[in-house]
Amino acid sequence: MVSAIPSPVPADSPGTGRVQQTRDLSKFAYLSIVAAVVTITLKVIAWRITGSVGLLSDAAESVVNLVAAIAVLIALKVAAMPADKNHHFGHTKAEYFSAAIEGMMIFVAALVIMYTAIDRFLNPRPIENVGIGLAISVVASVVNGAVAVVLLRAGRRHRSLTLTADGKHLMTDVWTSAGVVVGVLLVGLTHIERLDPVIAFLVGVNIVWTGWRLIRESTEGLMDISMPKEDNRAIAEILSRFVTSEVHFHALRTRLSGHHRFAEVHVLVPGAWTVQQGHDLVEEVEDAVNREFGEIALTCHLEPSEDPRAYGDYVAEFPIPTHEDILAQHGTPTGDDRA
Repeated sequence: MVSAIPSPVPADSPGTGRVQQTRDLSKFAYLSIVAAVVTITLKVIAWRITGSVGLLSDAAESVVNLVAAIAVLIALKVAAMPADKNHHFGHTKAEYFSAAIEGMMIFVAALVIMYTAIDRFLNPRPIENVGIGLAISVVASVVNGAVAVVLLRAGRRHRSLTLTADGKHLMTDVWTSAGVVVGVLLVGLTHIERLDPVIAFLVGVNIVWTGWRLIRESTEGLMDISMPKEDNRAIAEILSRFVTSEVHFHALRTRLSGHHRFAEVHVLVPGAWTVQQGHDLVEEVEDAVNREFGEIALTCHLEPSEDPRAYGDYVAEFPIPTHEDILAQHGTPTGDDRA
């Protein structure tokens, strides 16, 4: 077994690009916490001024945002912890627990909002100071929107489910607030008081959907979901460049663990090759994948192509083109077959 994860080496040593970097992304969680405190304050003021249950539901969702942001902070701190004797692959799966907690908190907020909406529908009340209340709510939405964009960009850049989930949650809050603002404005214009709880109930339904998506994504992560098909395809394409009449690959499998990516593949070579020849090939393969695909922990298992035990390893794996496939597609030799 030849692994692409070397022992700790100086930062300026060759091959350090293969080491899985553990990032402390907690600064984004602090930003989310500050944004939640600001928006809660603004939305509570808007609710107190107007008496709108729609604005109250909006404020309740921001309370959930605060609780979720605190959970995000804890998860990111744990995820940033380096590997130890009990966790050889690090602690990055802590991010999935954060997303699950956030999803469950969203469900709780949705139930409270929907209960309040039904009560207000049965016992409607007039809304006051609509203009001032809506202006405050819009300011709170702008704050949430700006922070959501920052979190979503950071989530994509660092491949963090936690930041992506929190960003999606905040962006959902922005659209929720927009719906509430429209609803309260319609109540002010039409004086149909039951429109306010109807909007609040719809907000609750939307929040339930958001919570369900977060729980589903976190569950998939805990179940060692494979990397996206486009990523698997990109790795397979890099490997195919090394395919010759003697060298083949199979059993490519990948998985995600927080912002870390893992892959393994079996490399089939002639049994007559020396250990040094096989090792040199594996080093070239690992270097190419890390250089062209990006940070990933790749493990290559070297096997003699003549041994029947080298085949039929796994039920599920991502296919890699064979030498015959490449010749059939391009009609030209590859790898060592080239002149």
